Amino acid sequence: MSTTEKPEGAPEGVSTNLKRLENIEVQLTVEVGGTKISIGDLMKLNDGSVVELERLAGEHLDILVNGTLLARGEVVLVGERLGIRFTEIISPEKRARSL
Repeated sequence: MSTTEKPEGAPEGVSTNLKRLENIEVQLTVEVGGTKISIGDLMKLNDGSVVELERLAGEHLDILVNGTLLARGEVVLVGERLGIRFTEIISPEKRARSL
């Protein structure tokens, strides 16, 4: 569906309203993983230190928009830059439950 098409079952005028939103910027973040660490252990970190994350190798990464989980994906190489390939879009129902 293009951004100018009205979603199926949507009231008239929805495509116009969606068009108005197209230029609003949001923050897209890709989260590799995280962990909890004490301030004491944090202060001991230096060049070459390794911190183990609470995510398994090969697991898909979280893609967040303004801090809300939108999708999951995997890292890809685009020329000489990193990119993210979306592999799963979180349903609007699941997103609403996480708020």
